[in-house]
Amino acid sequence: MKKYLVTGGAGFIGSNIAFALLEERKASVTVLDNFSSGNYKNLLGFPGEVVTGDIRNRDWAARVGKVDAIFHEAAIVDTTVSAQREMMETNVDAFRNVLDFALETGVKRVVYASSAATYGNGPTPMREDTVPDPENVYGFSKAIMENVARGFAALHPEITLVGLRYFNVYGPREYYKGKMASMMFQLYNQMKAGKRPRIFKFGEQVRDFVYVKDIVRGNLNALDAEKSCVCNLGSGRPGNFNEVVEALNKAMKTDLAPEYFDNPYSFYQQKTQADLRNAKAFLNYSPEWSLEHGVADYVKIMEKTKI
Repeated sequence: MKKYLVTGGAGFIGSNIAFALLEERKASVTVLDNFSSGNYKNLLGFPGEVVTGDIRNRDWAARVGKVDAIFHEAAIVDTTVSAQREMMETNVDAFRNVLDFALETGVKRVVYASSAATYGNGPTPMREDTVPDPENVYGFSKAIMENVARGFAALHPEITLVGLRYFNVYGPREYYKGKMASMMFQLYNQMKAGKRPRIFKFGEQVRDFVYVKDIVRGNLNALDAEKSCVCNLGSGRPGNFNEVVEALNKAMKTDLAPEYFDNPYSFYQQKTQADLRNAKAFLNYSPEWSLEHGVADYVKIMEKTKI
């Protein structure tokens, strides 16, 4: 039986990956999390091992032991954090700890979370060969992570490193992300309370919204990638925030008009769209969920979930 480590496994995407590995790959899964932003409720019913530790040091290595592959999801994901040193130590220096652990214990594959934030307000559709131009230190930290991975892979070709640039992910188990939860989740809660959904003027900002079930599929497919690479993971079919409200109204059987307000952020991506050619070629990735169907599925899950 294969054994996998998921760092940040009590978080949104990490917990979804952990359960999918158990269910679809019939693997042994160990979750590593410091439970600062991850939540134990995301792991209710999880039959695998949970190790409490911080990727910024190596006090967890002996407790994790030998694994076949690592899914590295642990990070600061709040794009509004401006503390540069904290961001770089957590997202970049700690990534080096994970890679050193992989090298020392014979791990042959590391799949790690990067971000569409590396692109900033670059041209769309966004391609992986574009020079990174992030709007914030979060995006910068992810771009430098990719540099670290590229250098590591060159020195250690026996280890395959797959970086996945996530676009705007939404879906089950994001409930504990606070202000960093997707607009789908935040607007759903407003509308569930009978309030008009609040979005920036005039709802025309475009995002590549991707359902977490597609993100999980891309991660699992990365286990079979033939070489180290960096790939976008998105839907490839961007939508705007007015369309999100429309999809929520349809799924919730409501008719609430948006309430528009001024965007307070100067560092704001106006449009994101993933070019998926690399993902298709290297990961055999093809997203299955449209915005309308993803939102409808998510609403059904939220209506049955005690949050």
